[in-house]
Amino acid sequence: MAADWIAADWGTSNLRVRAIGADGAVLAEAASDEGMGRLSPDGFEPALLRLVDPWLGPGVTPVYAAGMVGARQGWIEARYRAVPCTPLDPAALVEAPVRDKRLRVFIAPGLSQAKPADVMRGEETQIAGALALAGGKDAGDGVYCLPGTHSKWAHVSAGEVVSFQSVMTGEIFALLSQQSVLRHGMAETDEGAEGAGEAFLDALSETLSRPERLAARLFSIRAEGLLTGLAPALARARLSGLLIGAELAAAKPYWLGQPVTLIGSAGLSAAYARALAAQGVTPRTLDVAACTLAGLSTLRRPRPL
Repeated sequence: MAADWIAADWGTSNLRVRAIGADGAVLAEAASDEGMGRLSPDGFEPALLRLVDPWLGPGVTPVYAAGMVGARQGWIEARYRAVPCTPLDPAALVEAPVRDKRLRVFIAPGLSQAKPADVMRGEETQIAGALALAGGKDAGDGVYCLPGTHSKWAHVSAGEVVSFQSVMTGEIFALLSQQSVLRHGMAETDEGAEGAGEAFLDALSETLSRPERLAARLFSIRAEGLLTGLAPALARARLSGLLIGAELAAAKPYWLGQPVTLIGSAGLSAAYARALAAQGVTPRTLDVAACTLAGLSTLRRPRPL
């Protein structure tokens, strides 16, 4: 099997690749934990070949990649494009150096914002995919929320990212639940726990209405565990609610009165959808993998190889 082209989603922790046929169908998929954070510049090509070598034919196979592979510490730096601009631009692709003549690797730049200072890498490709799936230049106008380690809120108008805001909710949650004093009373999951939904929404309401109380309310999770036996699953739900509530408070100018689209994993998207619904916002939800592939597909164009 030879791929017509290869789509690569290359983050800090993982590499995910798909072999794409001439008709646009996904022929095969593969993944590894060889993300940008584990590789030196000369390690990217071998890491890619370990996954895609079976898909390469006798000619040259183009690879279109997005994510941290284009960071300053990545394979080759793909400098940020300043907003307002389209999420992706084929003319801005940066070609990475390769030794294997069966490959040409093109990396999509991320986006930057001067004031307030902000950057994104990878999410722009998901936004481009969402716009492509919407089927028109203006059809995807509105606000996009991409929950994750560093959640992104982006305002899109006339097919361009006008502004965006990053929030470190996922990273803060991981640090607090795994490395802070809160870890002593924290379950690994709150899924299916009785009362978890109510605990999440109560905590969400607390910080959405009074975000300045966040630091104090965080410690109350530990205190409740010691004094009243707060169940570890409910402690986790409360932590999630407090942090997402603080994020919604910070991002209120983005989502208030706007159509919102969520692009993320199923679990995270469900939590954010529940939080937004409590504020009277009913977001649509898109699959992150489908948006990433659709975005990379917009970069694929006939070119002499």
